[in-house]
Amino acid sequence: MNEIQNLNPKCIWKNFYALTQVPRPSGHLENIQQFLLDFGKQAGVEVFKDPAGNIVMRKPASVGMENRKGVILQAHMDMVPQKTPESTHNFETDPIQPWIDGEWVKAKDTTLGADNGLGVAAIMAIMEDKTLRHGPVSALITADEETGMYGANDLPTGELEGDILMNLDSETWGKFVIGSAGGIDVTATLDYQEVDTDPEDVAVHVTLKGLRGGHSGLEIHEGRGNANKLMVRFVREAIEETEARLACWQGGNMRNAIPFKAEVVLTLPKENVPALRELAADWLEDFQDEYKGIENGIELTVEEVDTPKKEVPVEIQDNLINAIYGCHDGVIRMIPSYPSVVETSSNLAIINIGEGKASLQILARSSREDMKDYIVKTLESCFNMAGMKVETEGSYGGWDPNPDSPILHLLLKEYKELFGKDGIIQVDHAGLECSVILGKYPWLDVVSLGPTMKSPHTTTERALIETVAPFWELLKKTLEDVPVK
Repeated sequence: MNEIQNLNPKCIWKNFYALTQVPRPSGHLENIQQFLLDFGKQAGVEVFKDPAGNIVMRKPASVGMENRKGVILQAHMDMVPQKTPESTHNFETDPIQPWIDGEWVKAKDTTLGADNGLGVAAIMAIMEDKTLRHGPVSALITADEETGMYGANDLPTGELEGDILMNLDSETWGKFVIGSAGGIDVTATLDYQEVDTDPEDVAVHVTLKGLRGGHSGLEIHEGRGNANKLMVRFVREAIEETEARLACWQGGNMRNAIPFKAEVVLTLPKENVPALRELAADWLEDFQDEYKGIENGIELTVEEVDTPKKEVPVEIQDNLINAIYGCHDGVIRMIPSYPSVVETSSNLAIINIGEGKASLQILARSSREDMKDYIVKTLESCFNMAGMKVETEGSYGGWDPNPDSPILHLLLKEYKELFGKDGIIQVDHAGLECSVILGKYPWLDVVSLGPTMKSPHTTTERALIETVAPFWELLKKTLEDVPVK
């Protein structure tokens, strides 16, 4: 693992490795906040934690560059905690175990945290380097971006000092993001009275796993399987064909990750278990055929378990199954003016049913407020018909593209001069904090960039080593050439 610190450029990779050793899952940021406060003091820059839990650093301009526009470098400190089924990793206490696999840096059985650890590491490198030439530079390292952009949403007005915001949370080197989707969390809940299980019935534990999962914004258009949406197809037919009853359901664990695993416990007459096993085998074959070339590791297993004493009442069970079946999941529409970019989507992220409570959690995204409202009302209509209560929270707006952005054109110029090719302007379906920050600091000139990462929010997350050095060179050169106020 220590070899990572010797990768080029060392100033970023040593900081990134240090970040991997500090537990920082969303919602548990005390350790990383203290780490960053200590780092800022050691680097000799002004540093403080604001009331929202964000870490702010300020570094004065180099001699003779005091009249340059102020730059705010922004990234988020938290990471998505995903692990393989066999992993015993505790994200609240254990360090990430990164390793080098050819041209990539990966993590052992967990998410890597390059999203957005590499952005934070680059900020740290800027803050501690005494040889760089730049105007006034600030850092905003936000809290709990992955679970609702809470740090950005609660960012105090009047705290940021600068004219330019460079967000370092993009994931394709050579592409410069100037717009992103807004989002909203939709939660449907239902309380019900459990009923006694037929004492003659037996129970089976059905597991659907081996899907790729993925980022519910950046990878929603790739047609990857959603474990909850696949599982409901099997469960519905099991109920219809084998007299099965639903006892409990657990699928997915992060609102912004495509669920790669779902589990249910079903009860049924003992004589129907062979038929259910055959049904599972048939559905597995169908799923493997449907997702050929996209999902190569799908598993659908059936294991007999102790029969639970309680289960979901038939009417409630059927309503929930219909709601899960009918809930929209995936892309709804592409952006007409950017037909390669998703405009509106939803991700049926988390299902928890059991012990008298049902909860379905969906992250809906859109770069248009009217379409975001449309998908929310679509979901509400679906769940209301099942008698469920629907609530929304964590809404944030989209970031409207500004193709005339001066910082964008400076980056494109520097990129062409440094690397001899044209950069690509892009609008992302992923949610970025830029839109939230712009709502409080509307005068900022904003762009997002970063080195290449693949499959964030999954256990196959990886960072492309060769893109980090040019990212660092571009960042340094741009800071040096920021124009005067």
